[in-house]
Amino acid sequence: MNLNQTAALFRLDAALNRMAVTFQGMTAHPDEHNCECHWGSAEELAQLKLPDAELDLDLLRRTWQATDWNDHASVLRRILPQLSRALVSGLVEPLFGMEEVGRAFALGQWQQWPAEQAAAVREFLNGWWASTLIDADPAVPAHEVLALCAEASATLSPWLHVWEAQTCGVADQHLTEAVVHWEYDLLGDQLPWRSWDNEEEIRTELTAWLIRHAPARLHAGNAPVELLHRIRLLSLAGPARWEDPHWPGHRY
Repeated sequence: MNLNQTAALFRLDAALNRMAVTFQGMTAHPDEHNCECHWGSAEELAQLKLPDAELDLDLLRRTWQATDWNDHASVLRRILPQLSRALVSGLVEPLFGMEEVGRAFALGQWQQWPAEQAAAVREFLNGWWASTLIDADPAVPAHEVLALCAEASATLSPWLHVWEAQTCGVADQHLTEAVVHWEYDLLGDQLPWRSWDNEEEIRTELTAWLIRHAPARLHAGNAPVELLHRIRLLSLAGPARWEDPHWPGHRY
């Protein structure tokens, strides 16, 4: 493990500890309720009104996944220490993608919380993202962490700036893997994850960033030539794109 990895892990551990301390003792609102048929039992709901009790992973999932809490912020603060650890450990399994967890953060409107609380969440997201980019085998793929962070913060730019600045071979390999995952959707002018809003703006920004920064990094990492052509095709529009000799034959 090199010094950069050690520093990133130290930062992430500190961020997780900060989350635990900042949100210690938090509970859902005493009057909070949810549907027993669709969410869970009264006994499970009662657990959210007790501070710091560990939830089983299924209950944790149902809690962050639910969008109909009366006080979403209080519910999110209650589960954040455990949820943040579970995310880093790869124990959170959304139905479709990690952007779903990002939307749970956004629903809690964490950026409007008291400064100390908002700062703890922000540092967790930043620490996790920075650590993921230099981890050769992260528990959650970099492209999934990016989608979560973008949805949680309602912006893509800061996360791309960090990736742009991190030029190690591991970060380049994550970029190659991301392009493999993204190219089908992007070539169909679709964002590779389901965004809450500003989807077209985010897709345009991601596409432009890839056109500028991906080719050299993919080439340095010996990515397949056809993958480099996928990036080149993103700079074309209309017939010029799908009539190109290297059009992969995607159908939408």
